[in-house]
Amino acid sequence: MDNLYFYVGIIGNIISILMFLSPVKTFWRIAKNGSTEEFKSLPYICTLLNSSLWTYYGITKPGSYLVATVNGFGIVVEILYISLFIIYAPPTTRAKTAMLAGIVDVGVFVGVVLVTQMGMEGDMRIDVVGLLGAGLNIVMYASPLSAMRLVVSTKSVEYMPFLLSLFLFLNGGVWTLYAFLVKDWFLGVPNGTGFVLGLAQLALYSFYKNSKPSKIIADELDGGWQHQRLLPSSTSNLTDPV
Repeated sequence: MDNLYFYVGIIGNIISILMFLSPVKTFWRIAKNGSTEEFKSLPYICTLLNSSLWTYYGITKPGSYLVATVNGFGIVVEILYISLFIIYAPPTTRAKTAMLAGIVDVGVFVGVVLVTQMGMEGDMRIDVVGLLGAGLNIVMYASPLSAMRLVVSTKSVEYMPFLLSLFLFLNGGVWTLYAFLVKDWFLGVPNGTGFVLGLAQLALYSFYKNSKPSKIIADELDGGWQHQRLLPSSTSNLTDPV
């Protein structure tokens, strides 16, 4: 059984790494054009906090080093993404991004570490960190609902990339299995949510992949909808201006 959950965790790490790297094309475009255009940094700021919490959880809970390693990789990648955004963003956006990243990714995370280290111990510390990570994960996993709604309304899968939907499905499924094997429900609940939503996305993709897009597609394009997200639409709905 120990070998089984280890191998499942390794597979989960590989899939998670591919998901972390999926926005590379977007940042290549930003660097090539020398501009962030109308892309938003908030999804990456939240993903960095999420990765930081799960790394802390993996370090705090005995035997959870596979959770810590992949999210440690995520921290490095997200810091790189945010740094590139700050470099190429206009001055006002650059300042707002740096301030928000400092508040969320440094202030909030350091606050969580200090409170749990100084005011808690043992299982209570693990449970609180796990609950915070699971809550943020569920919010982020729920974001594909906006992309799915757009697919239904436009009858087009243009804004719901197949590979991202597939990785969401695989990542959620593998980590749900891992959570079941190690009996860790803080991992299981949010990743089970991701698995179900990924499956729903694949079903929608299969249904609408050959459909003709409705007129609303043109309206969305004219309004610049395709530039609202820094993360692909199937991975985040955190699109408030930042």
